[in-house]
Amino acid sequence: MKLNFYRLKGGFKGLLFILAIVIIGVLLIHSQRTVQALRAESRDIMLFYAQLYASVANTAESNSSLNFIFDEVILRTNYPFILTDADGKPNAWKGIDVDPDDRTAEAIKKVQSLTEVMKREAQPIPLKYEDILLGYLYYGDSKLIKQLQMLPYIGIVVVGMFVLIGFLGFRSIQRSEEQFIWVGMSKETAHQIGTPLSSIMGWLEIMKTQIENKNALKIVQEMERDVERLNKVTARFSQIGSKADLKEVNIGSVISEVVKYFQRRLPQWGKKVRISENYALQSKVPLNRDLFEWVIENLIKNSLDAIEKDSGQINIDLGRLENGKHEIYIDISDDGRGIEASKKKDIFKPGFSTKKRGWGLGLSLAKRIIEDYHGGKLFVKETKLGHGTTIRIVLRQG
Repeated sequence: MKLNFYRLKGGFKGLLFILAIVIIGVLLIHSQRTVQALRAESRDIMLFYAQLYASVANTAESNSSLNFIFDEVILRTNYPFILTDADGKPNAWKGIDVDPDDRTAEAIKKVQSLTEVMKREAQPIPLKYEDILLGYLYYGDSKLIKQLQMLPYIGIVVVGMFVLIGFLGFRSIQRSEEQFIWVGMSKETAHQIGTPLSSIMGWLEIMKTQIENKNALKIVQEMERDVERLNKVTARFSQIGSKADLKEVNIGSVISEVVKYFQRRLPQWGKKVRISENYALQSKVPLNRDLFEWVIENLIKNSLDAIEKDSGQINIDLGRLENGKHEIYIDISDDGRGIEASKKKDIFKPGFSTKKRGWGLGLSLAKRIIEDYHGGKLFVKETKLGHGTTIRIVLRQG
């Protein structure tokens, strides 16, 4: 059920993303078609004006008619244009970044360069009367066309910003809710466990004073160690939601203590699993010992659960990353069943579990402790179905 939920959730996000792409694509196609239609219409208009101008220029009519067409018709258009002679020398222009009355060599040169820019937007219209070439009319897109051309991109940016802000806000609310649940659950668990533990510790002290049988006393001592273990669990839960108290400790010795705890209890798992330790360095790292031990325990438990054969191997490697950032790594590897590619990104999500009786909180809690409390990273370094998984922890040295 949990797996289906995460797949449906991921599929729904993918569907929304595809729908957004389709809407953006339709908007772009529609706007570009409209721009092309307006460009075709503007070319027809400019072509008509050019033919009219060329016709009047080659008649016996006075220059006043020619000036009237240029000043009252062509100059009143909303299109930037450049009018040149047959050799391409600019005679008049409008709607560009050059003063129409400026006839300096520098201005003429700049206008000539702009004719090449306009030529890329639309082919110039030759001014002809019969077979005589009078000049060329270069023109560009009107302000309306340019605004329309930019409209979908502006819309995409605005919508994208709203989506991003909404997503970040949603993530912030979601993380706050998750944090509240974690803290509430942890405090309540610590409170519920603490009361019966105090009572059990009292009873154990009484039993120790009244037991004479050595074997029975050993059992009581084992029970006492387990009670101490429960006390440590209570201490861990009580620290969730509080500021982490980090102290410089030898990280190799901390991991070794956790490994020893598991090695004493490996026979109870019904599997022949060997835990191998390879510590390439002994370094002090700022840690909250109780919480960090919790992380290592969760990762080793997951490795043990992943080994479905009668025997298996778990390797714990500690070393330094050669990246110039003074970081160390802890790799916990197993030869278990591995993780499917479709599940790899979900294993750290709260509530996700592939176990029939799993709550799906172990890896999520481990990641939170490493990243939020220790400023490190926890991720799947590599995994392969049927060959095992390696989880890596990266921590910064003090």
